Amino acid sequence: MPDHVIPAPEIPAIPTVDGAAFPVRRVYCIGRNFAAHAVEMGHDPNREPPFFFQKNPDNLDASGDFPYPAQSSDVHHEVELLVALKSGGTNIALDQALDHVWGYGVALDMTRRDLQGVAKKMGRPWEIGKAFERSAPVGPLRPVSEVGHPDQGRISLTVNGEVRQEGDLNQMIWKVLEMISYLSEYFALAAGDVILAGTPAGVGAVSRGDTMHATIEGVGELTVKVV
Repeated sequence: MPDHVIPAPEIPAIPTVDGAAFPVRRVYCIGRNFAAHAVEMGHDPNREPPFFFQKNPDNLDASGDFPYPAQSSDVHHEVELLVALKSGGTNIALDQALDHVWGYGVALDMTRRDLQGVAKKMGRPWEIGKAFERSAPVGPLRPVSEVGHPDQGRISLTVNGEVRQEGDLNQMIWKVLEMISYLSEYFALAAGDVILAGTPAGVGAVSRGDTMHATIEGVGELTVKVV
């Protein structure tokens, strides 16, 4: 292989509970995967097939700080289950989908809601509202051997100790195995791919100085300071 003409970028990675690192290839995010959240965003979840958008791998950030982003005055929190794949493929059968999962974690899909709203009205992509720097705070990943495949359990987020979001993983419209199978019909999934599995109702704005604390029962916790 020829030498690179510029220094090769560092491969983004998420820490694991044992002190290792999970290298990230792609980040897929499902939209409106909890019925109550779909309703609060003005949509009917019973009539909508799944849809996905993407964040960039280097948007994932395990520092514990979330820098309030530029060009926005309405930044929202969204707590989500993170699914980390150890393998992939195309047209993955439902009964084989979970075999591709390495583990799970807690993540936040931070959103410049004002910029996303403008993009929606103009029929434009969402990246300007979703895929900005450090827009996906993450906690350490836990392997399937430790947590299994969580399909129920409380998922919640507090801001400065006040409960903002609360739901249960069993309320997800599209389950993890369904998301993997569906995505594989359109993309070639591979080791290092990450899926953010959607957020329950209660999304709302944060301000500089706020502390967010996210919890998913059986998976882990994540504390993030807005700076």
